[in-house]
Amino acid sequence: MRLVLIRHAHSEANAAGILSGRLPNVHLSEKGLKQSEDLALRLGNFQVSNLRISPMERCFETIAPWINSIVLPNNPKFSPIIDQELTEVDYGSWSGKKLAVLSKNRLWKTVQESPSRMYFPNGEGIAQMQSRAMKSVHESISTKSKGSAVIVSHGDVIKSIVASALGMHLDEFQRIVIDPASVSILDYSTIKPRVLLLNDSRSVITELVAAPKRAKNLLGGGSGR
Repeated sequence: MRLVLIRHAHSEANAAGILSGRLPNVHLSEKGLKQSEDLALRLGNFQVSNLRISPMERCFETIAPWINSIVLPNNPKFSPIIDQELTEVDYGSWSGKKLAVLSKNRLWKTVQESPSRMYFPNGEGIAQMQSRAMKSVHESISTKSKGSAVIVSHGDVIKSIVASALGMHLDEFQRIVIDPASVSILDYSTIKPRVLLLNDSRSVITELVAAPKRAKNLLGGGSGR
C-alpha cells in the first residue's frame, strides 16, 4: 500500500506569520488557492483506496479541486473521510500568536530540540499528536480496497508520520521539512516502510503513485521505475 501525504496549501495564517493551530475560519491565501489548483494537476488520475482529510477548512480547500475535477468524475460515489485524528496540533494558548513572538518563549528550545517532551500550554503534547496520527495511518493502509491511500493534513502531523516511517526518534522530526501543498509518498508494501518522495512541490506524481510495487530488497540503491 502506498500512502500519499499532502500538506495543506499556503494559508492566511502562513501569510501573516501566525501559528493558527485549531482556530476556526483559517482559509487558503490567494497563493494557496493557486497551489490547490496546481496540486490537482500534479496528482493527476490514480486509483484511490481511501482519502482522509483533517477537519480544518484549509485542508479541504486544498484537496477540493482534485476531488471535483478528477476523483468524482471517475468515481461519483467516492466519499472522503473527515478524520479528527489528522487535525492540527492543539497548540493551546500559543494558538493565534505570531511565530516571531513565540520563538522568544523559553519553551521554543524544547520544541526545536526535544519535541517529544513538549506539551503546549493548555494544549496537547507533540508525542500525543504523533500517536493519534499514526492510528489514522494504520487504519488508512489496512483497507482492503485497491489503490493508494491519501492523507491531507498539516506540517507537524506529516513530519511525525514521516519520522515514524523512517524509524527516527520524534526528537529528530524537526530535521524534516514539509512545505505547503507538498506531496510525500511512503510505501508500506514491505516490512519496513520506504520513502519514495519527500516534500515535493513541483512534480507531477501520477506515474510514481501508479508504478508497480517495489517489493525487492535493495542493495546499492533502487533499479529505477
